[in-house]
Amino acid sequence: MGVNHVSLDRRDCLRLLAGAALLSPLRGVSRASTAGVLAPSDEAWLDEMQRRACLFFVEQASAATGQVQDRAENFNTSGKLDKRRMASIAATGFGLTALCIADHRGYQPHDAVREQVRRTLRFHTNTLPHEHGFFFHFNDIETGARYRDVELSSIDTALLLCGVLAARAHFAGDAEIHELATTIYNRVDWPWMLNGGQTFSMGWKPESGFLKSRWNQYCELMCLYLLAIGSPTHPIEPARWDAWSRPVMKYDGFEYIGAADPIFVHQYSHAWFDFRNKRDKYADYFANSIAATRAHRAFCLSLSKPYSADYWGISASDSQHGYTAWGGPSPTGGGFGGIDGSVVPNATAGSLPFLPAECIHVQRALKEKYGKQAWGRYGFSDAFHPDVQWVDSDVLGIDLGISVLMAENLRTGFVWETFERNPEVGLAMQRAGFHKS
Repeated sequence: MGVNHVSLDRRDCLRLLAGAALLSPLRGVSRASTAGVLAPSDEAWLDEMQRRACLFFVEQASAATGQVQDRAENFNTSGKLDKRRMASIAATGFGLTALCIADHRGYQPHDAVREQVRRTLRFHTNTLPHEHGFFFHFNDIETGARYRDVELSSIDTALLLCGVLAARAHFAGDAEIHELATTIYNRVDWPWMLNGGQTFSMGWKPESGFLKSRWNQYCELMCLYLLAIGSPTHPIEPARWDAWSRPVMKYDGFEYIGAADPIFVHQYSHAWFDFRNKRDKYADYFANSIAATRAHRAFCLSLSKPYSADYWGISASDSQHGYTAWGGPSPTGGGFGGIDGSVVPNATAGSLPFLPAECIHVQRALKEKYGKQAWGRYGFSDAFHPDVQWVDSDVLGIDLGISVLMAENLRTGFVWETFERNPEVGLAMQRAGFHKS
């Protein structure tokens, strides 16, 4: 998905399992749940992390449009809107949900949060350019003008819509929010983005038409397909849920549906859709993400220093040499992306519900050891490599977003419970064949 997306072209060469094999239970998949009592010190840690991340979505959103910056400086104590004007629709989707968390926890005044949500939805309903309901990946934060030649993005529109629907459910008594959010969701013409195929195109450009690459293999795509299947106005056929492939990875005794991708692909859809204790005919996807996180941890610990139980977790992020799509285990046992010893805090924050003890441990260890260098106004910097004395000066909206949402899901399940109050969510999962596991 755009800045946090790895091209799917390499995935097509991975071995795909036959349908019958996918019906079998996968080894290495735990039935563990997120239920459990967090220590008071863990609760305090998570609360501080969430409070700072939510602050980003207040300060780094336009006061006029509600759009959220793609990135901002983390060590600027003024709290002023970053001078870079590139808004991300995915960051805005995470931001709408983070605002619900901020309201739920009292991090920000209720009336101020509700008004920011209204402004955001008004702008996306009435002003921001769209095509068949889909939005451009990046836009000018104040005017809404398309940023350079970016694509109209199917997955980033889906992430925005997840935030739109979360806000609609949380502010259920606000007639304006309900109407605006419903308009944004209902006008999306999902069959158009299929472009005559069985799977979604990754996007469209006015100059050249649909992108050739498609969302045709397991990754963060589940939210895209479920939103489309559940649409009350322009749904796609439920059979499209079966159209994307589900290759199986094997690493260090773990088996799970996935590929040699960054760990975020096992997190994003789970931020809103509650896959716990349910499965379709292929898998229990929550258990699948548990296995993927365990394999990712094992992969990091297999690397040379500095990775350890106190220092692990990599994902697509900034690096010392620019934005890098760091991956994880590959079918041959290695990694990809030139892993250099950097750590990416959102990799473990985004997996908090899947592996709570290990992820909280490393988060707190990173803060204790590197907090003076890598902890700023909005929490952890996007990435850092202390051995070479490099700390990213920025935070990214989508990376803070997955962190704050998954922390809340671990603590209370608030995002899951709020999001599923949208009737389209349960309908979509029913149409896709989900049932209790």
